[in-house]
Amino acid sequence: VQLQASGGGLVQSGGSLRLSCEISNVDFSIVQFGWYRRAPGKQREAVAIIRSDGTTNYADSVKGRFTISRDSAKNTVSLQMSSLKPEDTAVYYCHTKSVLDFRRENDGSFGRGTLVTVSS
Repeated sequence: VQLQASGGGLVQSGGSLRLSCEISNVDFSIVQFGWYRRAPGKQREAVAIIRSDGTTNYADSVKGRFTISRDSAKNTVSLQMSSLKPEDTAVYYCHTKSVLDFRRENDGSFGRGTLVTVSS
């Protein structure tokens, strides 16, 4: 599987951005799609996930502001980010996890990140 994220950029506090991830060489055993981020000086953290059954989970810090969605026909996963805060500044990574990844307790697959910078 190959993941290509896009949509990052510079935005003012309170603004919005939409990240998109194009998924190539799709493995149909993928059961979870998501977005992670790594802020400067911090560890990578899960931001939002969407499962193949459509259920979602969000980090507490982004609940009510971010929305994850998936278009299975286009093999894309998107993250709509609103009411952005300077603490949302990070490199955002697209992520997938397959049935095999879960069985083997692997991390799954990450794409190259896209930088989001929120100015105060």
